Amino acid sequence: MQKLQYESSWDKTLSNKDRKIIEGIFLNTSLPNQNSIQFTSLWQAINHKGELLVTVLVHNFSHQVCSFMNKKLRYIENNDIFAEHTFTLPSLTVQPETSMPWTFIFPVESLNSHELLEDGRLEGLDAI
Repeated sequence: MQKLQYESSWDKTLSNKDRKIIEGIFLNTSLPNQNSIQFTSLWQAINHKGELLVTVLVHNFSHQVCSFMNKKLRYIENNDIFAEHTFTLPSLTVQPETSMPWTFIFPVESLNSHELLEDGRLEGLDAI
């Protein structure tokens, strides 16, 4: 059965409002028919450095641990590639049948545009 888990720093600093939003989205997540990694968008923003911050729920529906070592991800808005970057995040490990919130930070040089819309999605290009 899929469970929601928070990385320790998230668990300590997450506001009650954001925790309720994340838990509500998690409870409304449907299980896929296949073993896979999926992302559910939570929110996105451009920070003061011009970097794109994309916060998602990472769903590991598989029976294997998921790690993000040299994994290429894209952020897509209106079917256009907004950003693409290869992530190596040794601290991000998602256990089997677990969902975890995470913010992926796309550096300025990975952005194809600086006009942020509101309905984007994250997708993996490599087998995760």
